[in-house]
Amino acid sequence: MKIAIAQINSTVGDFGGNADKIADAWLRADEAGAELVVLPELAVCGYPPRDLLAKPAFLRQNQEALEGLAKRGGKAVAVVGYASANKTDSGRPAQNSAAVLQDGQVSAVRHKTLLPTYDVFDEDRYFEPATGNTPVEILGTKVGITICEDIWNDEVFLHDRRYDRRPADELADAGAELLLNLSASPWSLGKEHSRHVLLSQLSAKCGCPVVYCNLVGGNDELVFDGGSQYYNGHGVLGASGAMFAEDLLLIDTETIEPQSSDTSDDNEKIYRALSLGVRDYLHKCGFASAVIGLSGGIDSAVTAVIAVDALGAENVRGVAMPSQYSSQGSLDDAEGLAKALGIRYDVVPIEPVFEQLKSQLGGIFEGLDEGTAEENMQARIRGNILMSMSNKFGSLLLTTGNKSELAVGYCTLYGDMCGGLAVISDLPKTKVYSLAKWINREGEIIPESTITKPPSAELRPDQLDQDSLPPYDVLDSILEACVVDGQDAEAIIASGHDEATVRRIIRLINVNEYKRRQAAPGIKVTSKAFGIGRRIPVAKRFS
Repeated sequence: MKIAIAQINSTVGDFGGNADKIADAWLRADEAGAELVVLPELAVCGYPPRDLLAKPAFLRQNQEALEGLAKRGGKAVAVVGYASANKTDSGRPAQNSAAVLQDGQVSAVRHKTLLPTYDVFDEDRYFEPATGNTPVEILGTKVGITICEDIWNDEVFLHDRRYDRRPADELADAGAELLLNLSASPWSLGKEHSRHVLLSQLSAKCGCPVVYCNLVGGNDELVFDGGSQYYNGHGVLGASGAMFAEDLLLIDTETIEPQSSDTSDDNEKIYRALSLGVRDYLHKCGFASAVIGLSGGIDSAVTAVIAVDALGAENVRGVAMPSQYSSQGSLDDAEGLAKALGIRYDVVPIEPVFEQLKSQLGGIFEGLDEGTAEENMQARIRGNILMSMSNKFGSLLLTTGNKSELAVGYCTLYGDMCGGLAVISDLPKTKVYSLAKWINREGEIIPESTITKPPSAELRPDQLDQDSLPPYDVLDSILEACVVDGQDAEAIIASGHDEATVRRIIRLINVNEYKRRQAAPGIKVTSKAFGIGRRIPVAKRFS
């Protein structure tokens, strides 16, 4: 059979635009001689639609778009993901479904069986699961249709299984000769390797080819990488789609050649994921340009480079806002970066406003030493300037804080946390350094002094991050253990970390939940990010 895998970039709720993308891919598949074209999970409505699924109009427009697609479709049979209304009298309002479109109509529908409710997923809140699934006959072949999580319950691959049923095995036992998996699987570091192992084992165990079609693009905090794949019935990878880009992958199951799985550098994947996430977040929200505060530090430098890659230099504006504590070296680095990137660069000193604000509060603060309040004043003045520019020019403000700072609260509400998207908020500081060096791999873009100088917020004389934090390699190791792996203090201490340091860092993580709750959405690139996938109460007494 000649199969086309169409990994498209859909937008949540853009039924017309998504239908056009599907129809275009379908037409190109026809022109290439494909007999079957497979599209991602919820391709018609976009993923994740979340509480929009509770709106009857959303489900109605979804169905209308699907039926319209069937009428305008091509000669090939198409299998496409969409959200269907639950037609029973009880249960959730919708089902996560796959429709078989053939000869101008919907010839068959299958529903998702396993509904993930962990990390960033909340599907059991919205969807009614399938009670059964049988193969669909397509062009004389018994085809088993699964949707994303339906294949993520293999007893060989997963030791911590969450479900009793194994839909792929059930379909194979029912005589399926070909397995399809329509996915909207968000990317995080290492995800593509996990998929490769899972799909290879699945195809070998079921003894039939597996077609895996994954969504691509950024939707809110999530980035979908595409990377669609085809495996023959012996677990051998036969074709791979592009990562972080739309692609139409054409397969002739009779003549397929073995391929190697992806081995590109992690930094490259992070960079491409963040660039795609920034581009889609801005464009899908109606923004064309971005503004960034450039401090001369490594975080704002990496954020600016990603923004330029995503949006073009002409659509990015950098702003330096020096105070009396800013070093000349930092100003030089900010200007050097702006020139290297070719972006517009403005300098707006904050010292006059800062001194005026201190004067205004002088009577109230009389007799008290300067400290955190004055440091935060500077951050909030800068936030005010940047938000004013965002309002005036219609540009989205990108925040530049990293995961390490966000974890321990080294950021200022209504100051450096101001903005619409937190680009590197899921990158620990050590990863930011690694990414900066990768960016400079073929020549200096980020000034070398930005990478080599000790990090500092420059909010008081001679300030350094390490005055009040452990070295970032130590901090990030503790954060990985606590936030990502869920280890308690005793386990982290037992691994070799200093007890006082561990308990202090865990306390900082706990007491700064209120800040993270108010942070801008951040692009997820690790297995556990702050945001929708981590739900910790703010008011609590658990330690």
